[in-house]
Amino acid sequence: MDILELTNIHKAFGEKIILDDISLSVPENSIFGFIGKNGAGKTTTMKLILGLLKAERGQIKVAGEPVTYGQTASNSFIGYLPDVPEFYGFMTASEYLNFCGEITGLSKYDIKQRSKYLLDLVGLGQESHRIKGYSRGMKQRLGIAQALLNQPKLLICDEPSSALDPLGRKEILDILKGIKGETTVLFSTHILSDIERICTDLAVLDKGKIVLKGSLADLKIAYQHHSFQVELIASADKAHLMATFPGLKDLGGNFLEFNQQDLSEFRLLTYLAEKQISFVKIEKQAMNLEDLFMQVVSL
Repeated sequence: MDILELTNIHKAFGEKIILDDISLSVPENSIFGFIGKNGAGKTTTMKLILGLLKAERGQIKVAGEPVTYGQTASNSFIGYLPDVPEFYGFMTASEYLNFCGEITGLSKYDIKQRSKYLLDLVGLGQESHRIKGYSRGMKQRLGIAQALLNQPKLLICDEPSSALDPLGRKEILDILKGIKGETTVLFSTHILSDIERICTDLAVLDKGKIVLKGSLADLKIAYQHHSFQVELIASADKAHLMATFPGLKDLGGNFLEFNQQDLSEFRLLTYLAEKQISFVKIEKQAMNLEDLFMQVVSL
């Protein structure tokens, strides 16, 4: 089942087209990476899903409920973490979640139980300081707890780790990965390594269009390249090999690279053995998300 469906969504600001008839489905209980360069339209898409902006045409459904601009019926299924969440600094984390729970109509018992569970989940269970003294990473973690308070079917995270240090990013990614069984996560970012670490599915947005979508594992197989890296014992052998095999590319040091379409690895191995040229290894290069992104995005 798809928890989120966008069908032929078109959005423009004046003459500038931001989203050009995009269609997208997000499977239930997935961690879905939404990738694009800065300014690609990721945040605009998030706002359309939340009913904060109106599309010129197209339809959006969350858990089967149509999204209507200015109406919030579909938002009862959504938890939202913006890139820079704001809080009342004079409150503690527990007080803030209690405040949010009362606004959303949760019972006192549910507020108490959910707050304790979520604050422990995000590592703030023992934190008694006022929010105004929190670091950026602590605020992001509190933002996740608040977004999950109402047990949403869809958690939208708009670049939650973009301004964090490596430790803070790891903490946020670990939390998002850990809640995969509880909710579906739509994770918007331009940090490719974050997507590769936790996401099961992804879509790439470029110049207003979805240029790639599917499961991360399937996409890597479909777009895999067939390049090999050679590490030689002596760098002096590089020039001779490159003259013999024009398909070889100098990577610096003792390393060469070639594509299987240009040169068979068996032919090269045979030549190395015949000429008694020593090498450390010949290794097939795995496709990573950066390679995939560069293939499909217009730079």
